[in-house]
Amino acid sequence: MTGSTHEIEIRVNGESRRATAAGRMSLADFLRDVLELTGTHLGCEHGVCGACTVLLDGEPVRSCIVLAAQADGHTVTTIEGAGSPDGRLSVVQEEFCAAHALQCGYCTPGMVLAGQALLERNRRPALADIDEALSGNICRCTGYVQIREAIERAARRLRLQDEQAEVDTRDRINH
Repeated sequence: MTGSTHEIEIRVNGESRRATAAGRMSLADFLRDVLELTGTHLGCEHGVCGACTVLLDGEPVRSCIVLAAQADGHTVTTIEGAGSPDGRLSVVQEEFCAAHALQCGYCTPGMVLAGQALLERNRRPALADIDEALSGNICRCTGYVQIREAIERAARRLRLQDEQAEVDTRDRINH
């Protein structure tokens, strides 16, 4: 007996992508095997470790427990799309580097995306907010100290950018 297949269309990292997926194919396998976006890592494949975290319509999800067909018509951001289209790293990625917030790097894509999702909705996260945002992601190397620091640093930079954008807007309006 063969399984069903679905023609799905997903906006991935700003680009509309259309492909066929087996009915039981996970979003992680679809991203990695069909779309060849291998930055999404597979760890436990049970939704526990968070290595496969991607953003689905801006919210972090474990792509190993989401079916590819469930993402049809939605927007997905993988680590490959976390930065700018011109290849520049996101503020969170830059701060992960600056704070040495990675060792083996296996959890890093999921951690970065979880951090970015947090900072999109909360530019002033308390440590408890950061811990909650990262609670679905396991790191076996760092002890989380530098990861938390990277997100705090990114939050400060993003607040400064927001403040500067407000000043620039006021200056344009007043001139």
